[in-house]
Amino acid sequence: MSPRRKRERFSDAPLDGPLLEVRDVVTHFKTARGLVRAVDGVSFSLERGKTLGIVGESGSGKSVLSKSVMGLLPKRNVVRGGSIKFEGQEIGSASPKDMERYWGTEMSMVFQDPMTALNPVMRVGKQITESLRYHLDVSRQYAQETALALLESVGIPEPRRRMREYSFQLSGGMRQRVMLAIALACGPKMLFADEPTTALDVTVQAQILDLLQTQQRDRFMAMILVTHDLGVVAGRADDIAVMYAGRIVEKAPARTLFTQMRHPYTEALLKCRPTLGLGKTVREDQRIPVIAGEAPDLSARSQGCAFEPRCVDRMKICCERAPEIFEIENGGKVRCFKFGG
Repeated sequence: MSPRRKRERFSDAPLDGPLLEVRDVVTHFKTARGLVRAVDGVSFSLERGKTLGIVGESGSGKSVLSKSVMGLLPKRNVVRGGSIKFEGQEIGSASPKDMERYWGTEMSMVFQDPMTALNPVMRVGKQITESLRYHLDVSRQYAQETALALLESVGIPEPRRRMREYSFQLSGGMRQRVMLAIALACGPKMLFADEPTTALDVTVQAQILDLLQTQQRDRFMAMILVTHDLGVVAGRADDIAVMYAGRIVEKAPARTLFTQMRHPYTEALLKCRPTLGLGKTVREDQRIPVIAGEAPDLSARSQGCAFEPRCVDRMKICCERAPEIFEIENGGKVRCFKFGG
């Protein structure tokens, strides 16, 4: 038996043009300290079957941007603007009720902390079948069979046994695989993976990232991979957008970005990655490089470039006004006065 959609899947939407278009999106939060500009004028597009990596330090606005696109933020004390189009349809101002027909079936998210994202008092199988039965008109038996197949496809051993277990009985890697199974259950066209390797062992991190890439390719999904580590998106993203203080400061095809980094912040992020070369030893006093200074207070942004206080290449103009984003060769963009004025 094939499943029947309870809600329209927009299957007649034209296949030409990007799947997702984000234009000048802003998400500001009203707080006691003032207006926090978490996302401040972000634009990008994403084609079907492609992967966009969004990279930046904690507090750069990556997760808020993802939740803004998904419509997961509260309406109260949130100022939103700009345009978000999915398959050509405007969803930026859609209500949570309107967004329900997109969640699960059109777009889905793998959250960074499966221990808090999963329900600790509901069995794993129930959490998968609940999504299937809510979004798709399927029988209980079909939902059970599909859930088993999903757990097997994401590499869960003994899937029938795991169906009857609770999330706290699983390891961190298996919990993240369960999160992925839930996200994939209804066949979304776009997947958000928000720091999917947080708190996992290095070997498990690689397994989860390889699994995400395989599922994305096999299902021809678009994927947005959110991370603080440039190494995570290396070899896994088609394009990379680097965020700082709520804005994209550099965006380029992955190969171009790693061979021709332009923005000082992107270079600093890469230098902060711990690396070990073959045949090299690590001294006890050896330190991992860090970016000097602190991330800016987004409720008190200066008139100049947000990265200027931490930038080793800063110029006088950098503290006088904020740079626009400039087009560069090889399809890249950079927000830095070194490449325009």
